Amino acid sequence: MISTTNISLQFGGRKLFEDVNVKFTPGNCYGLIGANGAGKSTFLKILAREIEPNTGEVSIGSNQRLSVLKQDHYAYDDMTVLETVLMGNDKLYKVMKEREAIYAKPDFSEEDGLRSSELEGVFAELGGWEAESEAGVMLAGLGISEDLHTKQMKSLVAGDKVKVLLAQALFGQPDILLLDEPTNHLDIYAIHWLEEFLLNFKNTVIVISHDRHFLNKVCTHMADIDFGKVTTYTGNYDFWRQASELNQRLLSDQNKKSSDKAEELKSFIQRFSANASKSRQASSRMKQLEKLEFIDMPKSSRKMPFVGFDLKRDLGNDVVSVNKVSYTLKGETILKDVSFTARKGDKIVLLGRNDVAKTALLDIMAGDVQPDSGSVTWGITTSFSYFPTDNSKYFSGDEASLIDWLRQYSHDKDESFIRGFLGKMLFSGNEALKTPKVLSGGEKVRCMLSKMMLSGANVLLLDGPTAHLDLESITAVNEGLKRFKGNVIFTSHDHEFVQTTANRIIEIETTVVYDNSITYDEYIAEKLAKSTKA
Repeated sequence: MISTTNISLQFGGRKLFEDVNVKFTPGNCYGLIGANGAGKSTFLKILAREIEPNTGEVSIGSNQRLSVLKQDHYAYDDMTVLETVLMGNDKLYKVMKEREAIYAKPDFSEEDGLRSSELEGVFAELGGWEAESEAGVMLAGLGISEDLHTKQMKSLVAGDKVKVLLAQALFGQPDILLLDEPTNHLDIYAIHWLEEFLLNFKNTVIVISHDRHFLNKVCTHMADIDFGKVTTYTGNYDFWRQASELNQRLLSDQNKKSSDKAEELKSFIQRFSANASKSRQASSRMKQLEKLEFIDMPKSSRKMPFVGFDLKRDLGNDVVSVNKVSYTLKGETILKDVSFTARKGDKIVLLGRNDVAKTALLDIMAGDVQPDSGSVTWGITTSFSYFPTDNSKYFSGDEASLIDWLRQYSHDKDESFIRGFLGKMLFSGNEALKTPKVLSGGEKVRCMLSKMMLSGANVLLLDGPTAHLDLESITAVNEGLKRFKGNVIFTSHDHEFVQTTANRIIEIETTVVYDNSITYDEYIAEKLAKSTKA
């Protein structure tokens, strides 16, 4: 068990947490949720005792081991993969190293013998005999082949390093497990393995994720950071969201009833307070008015933008054809003879292990990059708008404000129109006067989406549109694309986003290896069935 008592934290005059008292109990998986900037990662670091709060304390059960998913992908570069995983159980790893050092001595003393005897007992008690086997099984489940287990971490690609660090956090059945975005950079097989692991995990898990499907699959509770507090709710993310929305409606309805009743009482009092025959009734109404209760509804840090794409022109049957496109980057062929044709109504997700290859294909389709060979042919009725994964060039200008920045992409140049549009995307009041160069990653994404909405394009190309967004904004983009009447070609690692948006799956390695008009869940079921048979 892990709990907090009166935790408060203030950054630069802003209160992030105030008197937070919360308990996380064994056997439960808590999804830590909240708007961007609410302090999710900071709170996890407080629990891990990496950050000291201004007031309060974190309590962990006696002799309980806490494990944290490390974020520094270079910290273990000189270690082997297997050793990095074993280091997840610090006590066992230290015993293993001391044991090895004693047995390696050329002059083994009587004192060494006594110490080695003690260590053997601790080693066995901590599961040392099964440790390497357990670590190997974890690595295999996450897709790290056995030939890599003895390699140094620095020789691994970034995605494999993430998997090894995840195995390190999970190793040795920790009593408390803290995971910050554990599904980032994982393929569908590794995510499936992790989901099954956490479903069978008997101890305490606290996890941050922007993947709604993952939260729904593994979480028994939600821990919501809002109003400077952390409140726990039983149920997964969807249950929390429905219950939260219902509670807000009930509170609002109750306040409305009280407000309507107050107006009725005030009206009676005004009409009859001077009337002698009605003065007693007016006094009674005054007492009723004083007893009316209005529920305080604090301002939530959560805000949902409005995302909606309107077509200026309907699409014809010919949308776009990609014809034998090949592309080499830094001497490596990442695309070779890629061909497919998009049909009217297609919402295509591009899948594949190599994110660089998918980005290159979208850059080529948008005309930002020229292929080595092959071509992209757009239909005569099409107009497209592109959301690139790297949007820095759009924010390198000298525009003084977001109003000026967005005006250059709008047919209507009127400031009130631009401000109204920015307001929908959560840039209201002085927020609209921000300089584009100082925007956060999430704010830049909302600006790019605003630009796309103003374009009126009937084909949208989106490379990772949910990156940097909180759950509310991801949901808004998701709903906007579901309503969109045109075509979409996109990439995403968000299961729920892909499942509810895409109606066609195209998987690319260096070439197209899979192309089918099915849902993402159906695609995953196919892939997992094949991997099981293999």
